[in-house]
Amino acid sequence: MMKAIVAVAAALLVAVGCTLAPAGDVTPAVPGVNSLFLLSDAQSRSISPENLTGEKGMGGRTPLEQGSAKAAAVNLGLGWKVNPYINIAAGETFTLGEAQGSGVINHIWMTLGGVPEYRSAILRFYWDDEATPSVEVPVGDFFASGWGKGKEPVIDSATVAVNTGSGFNSFWQMPFRKKFRVTMENRSKAQLTVYYQIDYALTDVPANAAYFHAQFRMADRLKAKEVYTLLDGVQGHGHYVGTYLGHGAFTPGWWGEGEIKFYIDGDTDFPTINGTGEEDYFLGSYGYAKRENGGAPRETSYSSAYAGFYVTEPVDWTTQYFKEGHERRYGQYRWHVMDPVRFTRDLRVTIQSLGWEGATPAKIIGDRTYKLLEDYLASVAYWYQAEPHAAFPALPSDAAMQLKPPQRP
Repeated sequence: MMKAIVAVAAALLVAVGCTLAPAGDVTPAVPGVNSLFLLSDAQSRSISPENLTGEKGMGGRTPLEQGSAKAAAVNLGLGWKVNPYINIAAGETFTLGEAQGSGVINHIWMTLGGVPEYRSAILRFYWDDEATPSVEVPVGDFFASGWGKGKEPVIDSATVAVNTGSGFNSFWQMPFRKKFRVTMENRSKAQLTVYYQIDYALTDVPANAAYFHAQFRMADRLKAKEVYTLLDGVQGHGHYVGTYLGHGAFTPGWWGEGEIKFYIDGDTDFPTINGTGEEDYFLGSYGYAKRENGGAPRETSYSSAYAGFYVTEPVDWTTQYFKEGHERRYGQYRWHVMDPVRFTRDLRVTIQSLGWEGATPAKIIGDRTYKLLEDYLASVAYWYQAEPHAAFPALPSDAAMQLKPPQRP
């Protein structure tokens, strides 16, 4: 009977593609709705301000006099809500969590308080013994929310969730073999307050498990005929799994005609994968516009498992959308969960910035020519690869990364 159950379980895991199961073992390293019924020897751990080491039986032990919330907990004492957050001083870097052994980070939750903007809080992830981070991204952009405090979208996707009240969640699965370390740098001139939790499992990691990477890039104003680079310089064996793109449109009218291109394993002038347009890549169409009750078209935000689009301030297409000097700000995400882009040697990813000449409310697209745009773009590329990875480009200065007030006529 038991052999039959094991055989059925193994067949189910093969059917749903649980590739992180070690050879000969039907228990996957990464949990999922299709395998929750399987027993595992993995050890659940969680790092938070109430258990900074993540060790077994060490939660809630902060003495009252040392707690970040000692004033609020003065009538409750040890074991209550004594240390729910940490403070990072201006210019300092704090180790949010680290652990020894092999395992997988399954989930990260955080929310930030204090004066500093999200762009001043830099997340870095280090796997095993590496000296340079595999993840180096401002916290808001990492969670597909690059337009600053008060402009957080609601995202309900397979790997990133942003919930009302600036609740940032990552469900990217992040294997490690020897250890991991997650830090946050506060590049601002004010104290940063961080509530967070890093949920992970200590477990065996299969030989074919790659390491998670994420890289930030930006162009304050892209030059005409310049192609925006999402990712370049990647060397090794891996697969590309996601894009977040913040797009600030300065030119009146439609802004999303540019094509995404994936240059794989030695491609030079021409890519192997060539998209048909920006909103097409993010799984929308026709300007993300929806016409309601016979009125003018209106850009409509959406969030789905693998793609989404949001506008920070919806505008009327009959007036503001085609008005000179009226900047519009958008966020877009695309997760390649079901269609990862595989590479064995190298990878480069770019996207163009194009609109239409002479777009008007009456004629959004049609028999016209494309227009080269000089827009604001900021992105995060997400991928897995075998180590070692190439060094990342240096981040711009803190001042250069901050958002300017939107242009208004």
